[in-house]
Amino acid sequence: MSETKNRNYSMKELISRFSPYLMKYKGMLALDLFCAALTTLCDIALPRIMSRLTNTAMMDAAALTAQMIMRMALLYFVLRIIDAAAYFYMCSHGHIMGVYIETDMRKDAFAHLEKLGGTYYSNTKIGQIMGRITSDLFDVTEFAHHCPEEFFIAAIKIIVSFIILCQASIPLTVIVFACVPFMFYVSVHMNMRLKKASKAQRVQIGELNARVEDSLLGERVVKAFTAEEDEIRKFDEDNISFRKIKTKRYYAMAVFNMSTRLFDGLMYLCVIIAGGLFLVYGKINPGELVAYVLYVSTLIATIRRIVEFTEQFQMGLTGIERFLEIMDTPVQIQDAPDAKELKVDGGHIVFNDVSFEYPDDHNRVLHHVNLEIRPGENLALVGESGGGKTTMCSLIPRFYDITSGSITIDGQDIRSVTQKSLREKIGIVQQDVYLFSGTVAENIAYGKHNASREEIIAAAKMAGADSFIRELPDGYDSYVGERGIKLSGGQKQRISIARVFLKNPPILLLDEATSALDNESEVLIGQSLEKLSQGRTTLTIAHRLTTVMDSDRIIVLGKDGIEEEGTHEELLKKKGTYWRLWNGITFS
Repeated sequence: MSETKNRNYSMKELISRFSPYLMKYKGMLALDLFCAALTTLCDIALPRIMSRLTNTAMMDAAALTAQMIMRMALLYFVLRIIDAAAYFYMCSHGHIMGVYIETDMRKDAFAHLEKLGGTYYSNTKIGQIMGRITSDLFDVTEFAHHCPEEFFIAAIKIIVSFIILCQASIPLTVIVFACVPFMFYVSVHMNMRLKKASKAQRVQIGELNARVEDSLLGERVVKAFTAEEDEIRKFDEDNISFRKIKTKRYYAMAVFNMSTRLFDGLMYLCVIIAGGLFLVYGKINPGELVAYVLYVSTLIATIRRIVEFTEQFQMGLTGIERFLEIMDTPVQIQDAPDAKELKVDGGHIVFNDVSFEYPDDHNRVLHHVNLEIRPGENLALVGESGGGKTTMCSLIPRFYDITSGSITIDGQDIRSVTQKSLREKIGIVQQDVYLFSGTVAENIAYGKHNASREEIIAAAKMAGADSFIRELPDGYDSYVGERGIKLSGGQKQRISIARVFLKNPPILLLDEATSALDNESEVLIGQSLEKLSQGRTTLTIAHRLTTVMDSDRIIVLGKDGIEEEGTHEELLKKKGTYWRLWNGITFS
């Protein structure tokens, strides 16, 4: 992630990477641009109508009849009807096209996020990610609609204005248009400052979101430690930082707009001086000068519109850039090109000379570990914190990839099979249970989305959860709250076990599944886990040794790898590391 965070995308690259999303709706885009062209008819026709009326009144007043005026008025009225219809399409379907593009981009961003591994989420705040796939893409909607539209309209008006103004007076047109390159040069220079400020604002709003999320999700801890004032102080610091960044951005925007208004005045000044002199010396007639002023006004309004759109343009580019930072984050764990479906026949797991270090900080956790877990065996991993027990559990379903060595299941290297088939064969019960916002039934069925209500109830009964679920206000249709906040720790754990029962995998990983529970809940869930592990290859991690004393085999893992292995009785007889852990003797 750090590589993409520090990367600077050029405007050309941002536009080219965005174009495929836009071109998917090229039919809607083409019609939108056609309507945009129609809306310019009134702006282009009005100066010509006024020029003709003025010249007729001054050169041949008798020809200026009510009939002629009504014809001109009727023409302008028809153009206004066309303008209204075209503008309606631009405002409705133009924006809808932007919404479609935003939806496609958000879908791709979310799909890519689902592929990213633990390293990414360990180093990226969820609030930042939320900002990237929500508010940043809101700006892309406006960008997708207005960017081609505004530049297309501007191109038509500038080209047509230039041609018509040249017909009136080439010298005067050259004088007026000489200001345009300087205006665009200053605009581009100011744009760079505005883009930098816009991106800083986006980053800080992500930090602000992360702060709010962190504080609100941990609101019970905040209240328990009476840390409300501290949380308010930290939020205020981030909020003030956001205010300062946004203030800088508005200063940059103000300088930008001020410079364009100065150039507006300069162009009008040129028209007043040069146009007035040309009128005095007969180089231009009054009607042409009236039309000239109106066309210059149209030209200046067009340029000012582009300038005003620049703020939205930069916000859109910033949104695209932050979207690309997600999309360009490499997926570290991928299926091999020739990956096959995993076939499990017994669940024989072998760690062959496995070493592992975390890719972000290169902290080496496992060193040349060799371990065989026999089919149907209930094997326990114990040892001091930091020995790599949870890491070993994370390596089997490829939440991380090993640094060296190999892990096989029934002789198949886990890197040679698809991640989907690998993880479908593995059930995981962790200490930190995550329940999704929804009903009890929906959470149990998460492991099997097409499960019937009968299957859900059967899984709950096997997990010892059916009785307490039926006592809930709406039974299986009871809402569990965000992260299952309405349920106790033991209730959440039994629902997670029911989820695995329903999945019915041949391999089971139990990562300290009872360590955070009270004694009564531990006994109940221990019984459920014992029932769950029957007939499955089971790897259990535990700090409470009493929960694994009946395991078929116990592995004692230390900082240098496997220190001891055997049954509970065998290890106690050795009076080694396991014996010291059992007797609560600390290591010197």
